[in-house]
Amino acid sequence: MASVAYTKGLHELGDRLYAYLQPDGGWGWSNAGLITADGTSLLVDTLFDLDLTRDMLETLKPITDQNPIGQAFNTHGNGDHWYGNELLPDGIPIIATAGAVDLMRATPPSAVHMLFNEVDLGPEFEAFAKTRMRRFDFASVTERLPTTTFQNQHSLSVGNRTVNLLELGPAHTVGDAIAHVPDADVVFTGDLLFIEGTPLMWAGPVSNWIRGCERILELNARTIVPGHGPVTDASGVRDVQRYLTHVRDEAKARFDAGMDEDAAADDIDLADFRDWGDAERIAANVANLYREFDPELPPLSPPELFVKMARWSARH
Repeated sequence: MASVAYTKGLHELGDRLYAYLQPDGGWGWSNAGLITADGTSLLVDTLFDLDLTRDMLETLKPITDQNPIGQAFNTHGNGDHWYGNELLPDGIPIIATAGAVDLMRATPPSAVHMLFNEVDLGPEFEAFAKTRMRRFDFASVTERLPTTTFQNQHSLSVGNRTVNLLELGPAHTVGDAIAHVPDADVVFTGDLLFIEGTPLMWAGPVSNWIRGCERILELNARTIVPGHGPVTDASGVRDVQRYLTHVRDEAKARFDAGMDEDAAADDIDLADFRDWGDAERIAANVANLYREFDPELPPLSPPELFVKMARWSARH
């Protein structure tokens, strides 16, 4: 693995690849990547608002002045990986899975702004929104969706370099995909990986996410750039698998015992992951696992899941 300090800003991975990191990797603090070759580059993800994306693009300028951004790839449909798209060069192709674009259409920046600034969902949610989400400016964002969609697999040329896009969702979201650069043994995973932070299952099924991690391991990449957290290697992938397996098994035991989902989320022992951020995501993960165990349970909307996480956080 390339030795990469977990500090804010641009980090060289070797072989003309770069990671842009945003500690501490919690809510909204996502990573991005840049793949260059032969006087052009591919940007992997933009950031959660225009100020963050503008700062990133300015930081990239010493590289992109010589290797202009000719195309971009959004790993999935959560806003912290695409809301900055409007600042990309005019006319360039932006690629994402069809599932990711469906999610983007369903969660435009105007809706996210309204949820975290104008909707009253109780005191716990208000505290959650104030401390986690109101640091970002969604109101200034103009939606710019990808221009090219794919399913399963898509290969790009970045100069003479091949980049393989692999759809591994639904898992974290409905359309998760990764970018594999085989000649450099580097993978940009989007939010299939949270490193030193708690994974969040908006979509599932969890078995597909665990298999997606296995697919990443099969690529034998020396360097792995997650959607959130520090640059990692195979050990980080296995840690995510370990969390998902633990929560699945513990939730199933409580489901079988007749415990309700909120009590189960409170009861599951997370001591092995005590140093990971955003532990409140256990509430959403268990709620969605219960719906895997019993498909007749009514689905929960993202606002309802946020309320569950906010209330879990208030209790702990």
